[in-house]
Amino acid sequence: MTPEEGARLVELTRVTEGAGFKLAERDPADKLGLNDGKKAVRAMLTAGIERLSQMQDQLYALNRWSVLTIFQAMDAAGKDSAIKHVMSGINPQGCQVYAFKAPSSEELDHDFLWRCMRNLPERGRIGIFNRSYYEEVLVVRVHPELLAKQRLPDNVVTDLIWEERFEDIRNVERYLARNGTAVVKIFLNVSKEEQLKRFRDRLNRPEKHWKFDPSDLESRSEWDSYMAAYEDMIRHTATPHAPWYVIPADDKWVSRAAVAAALIDTMERLDLHYPEVTEAQQKAIEAARKTLRKEKG
Repeated sequence: MTPEEGARLVELTRVTEGAGFKLAERDPADKLGLNDGKKAVRAMLTAGIERLSQMQDQLYALNRWSVLTIFQAMDAAGKDSAIKHVMSGINPQGCQVYAFKAPSSEELDHDFLWRCMRNLPERGRIGIFNRSYYEEVLVVRVHPELLAKQRLPDNVVTDLIWEERFEDIRNVERYLARNGTAVVKIFLNVSKEEQLKRFRDRLNRPEKHWKFDPSDLESRSEWDSYMAAYEDMIRHTATPHAPWYVIPADDKWVSRAAVAAALIDTMERLDLHYPEVTEAQQKAIEAARKTLRKEKG
């Protein structure tokens, strides 16, 4: 992936100001100009993975920044496969992946950000959230009965709760940015038609049966409500320090290349490099070289 190719993918997908954003204007089948076929896109992704590997090594060595990558999408949009492919060159020692499912009773006894905040990446590491606190303004919004399970005081559950949660999210992401965590938010935008194809594929292939959940069909039946919730989420939480990347997901290889471009662009902004060697360290290195030269063989 050349810098020019990556910059173009970022330009076509990044949203830093949510006002006026319309999800209907983003085509899930858009190939983002990558029209040379799967082989060419895979070659571009391979180059991107190599670049990410180098930058992750510098991130780990420098130990000053951390990177939080959030994936949100409808079922079968390709979150798992995007993480698998884009992160395939990353040293596992410097990467942490958390998949957030339905909250436990312990998690429900805390504020809605708690379970994610306790799993933030340390400095020098890339953290990946497969779903996140954004579920609290998506699935909980579409299914308000889930809000009752959080046992919130009655006086805080008002008609303003979603705007208040958006405000809390913006504030915490600003806080993270001010403390050295770069936030990358990926929305894989899959079409209802492509999701149908992928669901059928899961049902027709025994090795994929484990991925199917009957609740996926329930979410599909509420497609319009989810799309409205995603649009409102992006409108209220896209900021320059924590942008959304709205990535067309009908073509998995295009989406993977765009995810890699988003990560590369974010990490390049951190001015990563290997730590400078101090004079004392340089002397120790020279002494070690002399010692090793004396060893036979």
